[in-house]
Amino acid sequence: MTSHPLPPDNFASNPFDGLGPAALRPMLSAPVGTPPTRAGLSLSRVAQWVVILVGIIGFAYFARPVLVPVILAWVGSMALKPPVRWLGKARCPLPVAALVVVGLFVGGLGFAAYRLGQPAIEWAKSAPENLPQLRQKFTGILRPAARLSAAASSVSNLTASEDPAKKSPAFEIKDNRVAGSVFSWTGSLLAGVGETLALLFLLLAVGDLLIQKLVRVLPTFHDKKHAVAISQEIEQNISGYLFSVGLVNLIFGVIIGFSCSWLGLPNAGMWGAVAVFANFIPYFGPILGMIAVGMASLLAFDSLAQGLLPPGVYLLCHLVEANLVTPFVLGRRCRLNPVVIFVALIFVTWLWGVAGALLAVPLLVTLKVICDQIPSWAAVGEFLSD
Repeated sequence: MTSHPLPPDNFASNPFDGLGPAALRPMLSAPVGTPPTRAGLSLSRVAQWVVILVGIIGFAYFARPVLVPVILAWVGSMALKPPVRWLGKARCPLPVAALVVVGLFVGGLGFAAYRLGQPAIEWAKSAPENLPQLRQKFTGILRPAARLSAAASSVSNLTASEDPAKKSPAFEIKDNRVAGSVFSWTGSLLAGVGETLALLFLLLAVGDLLIQKLVRVLPTFHDKKHAVAISQEIEQNISGYLFSVGLVNLIFGVIIGFSCSWLGLPNAGMWGAVAVFANFIPYFGPILGMIAVGMASLLAFDSLAQGLLPPGVYLLCHLVEANLVTPFVLGRRCRLNPVVIFVALIFVTWLWGVAGALLAVPLLVTLKVICDQIPSWAAVGEFLSD
């Protein structure tokens, strides 16, 4: 009877090399209190980030009366700092320069609202009265929808009870809730505008005081240099983006206004101003502007072909602007992922309303600059870029 010696611990002749006792011994002898694996740490970190993100979203939603004026003023200060600094180099005190720039900015907006606001209010008042005329003009096009509506009303009449005893009595409620809500909304809007303008003036008047304070409290020279670089990069990107987009939108509005005037659409200047403002909101703004111009042209003209010309010109100009002019003007520096812009626009609009729609892209530009400057966030910056 021959004895078979046991194979060595390393199992050199075993095809499943590395699975022998030598490989199992460290795992079997590992203490009970070993730290968790990398997957466990990653899952815990993801859970922490989710909790932090939900907390930030909740804070941003409930603190919007405070955050929206602050962020609007900050973005406005980034856009208006170059002219204030130019006046400062001309030996003008910063508070005086800030007052001049903010005064010109508010005066320009007020003049535009005064000249174009009255036609807009009159058109908004007459629009509900003109909608039946629009239906009568194009009754042939709307005939299938009218038949469907008539059939639905017939079915509802058949199911309705004709017993007058079962009819509920009519109550007439007179209150001032609508007027009160309108008054409250107007007061809140005026208060928010006042807060934004006051904070905008203060941010411009103090100049670089806040970033100087931040540099003083940072511990190392590397952190100080990094903070200054991030601040300058954010200012250059936001001011460049707002100036470029504002100039493009102004030219776009002038073209729309002249086109509407050439086509014979009333209040052409008002529609040009609508195009300027709507074009600051990506995707949804041009669609709303096109719908408004289309409704006005269909009400103003008798023929369908003539009524579709102004919105058709609007669509053509927008396609040229969005696909050729704006990418050429902005270049690669401020180009963002269109999917990210779309999702951020929906989310921030839900969070902060119309102000959020205006702030979505500047906030994305700021986030991209920060991610590009911090190596550990470089993946997020790459995801945000086009």
